[in-house]
Amino acid sequence: MGWARKEHQVCLAHLLHDVQYAIDAGDNTFAPRLASLLREACAIGRRRQRSADATLQSYAARLENKLNDLLRIAPQGGEGEKLQRMVKKFRQHFFVFVANRNLPPTNNGSEQAIRPCVIFRKVTNCFRSEWGAKLYADIRSVLETARRQSIKPLRAIRLDV
Repeated sequence: MGWARKEHQVCLAHLLHDVQYAIDAGDNTFAPRLASLLREACAIGRRRQRSADATLQSYAARLENKLNDLLRIAPQGGEGEKLQRMVKKFRQHFFVFVANRNLPPTNNGSEQAIRPCVIFRKVTNCFRSEWGAKLYADIRSVLETARRQSIKPLRAIRLDV
């Protein structure tokens, strides 16, 4: 949570896992309604590109109002209470993606980007030195950033930023 400099979007997919955990632990008041709200937000996210800015602002306001209403509900059990405390603490990061079309509602793209690194680490049975691991991470970071910005790999390596 401390890394974002401008806007930070909480991964709604991971948040839905936390919500499901609270539901499984016995909260049948707060958590199910929060799950429904998060799914609604994700559906809005899928329609963002075709929506006008004013419409997106209206959606964001409606989602915030629904979240305000939800936070008045008393959760059942410790996990529901823990979830509600977390939601209150980070709520300003839940619906940033609605108004900012450049932000996805989940971090699935980032997780897919690190997948080759995970496979490489498993296939090679980890790195033999710390400097080798750092070098590999640095190179992968440069190449993935270049790919996302449509820069050719060799040009990205040569860029002096």
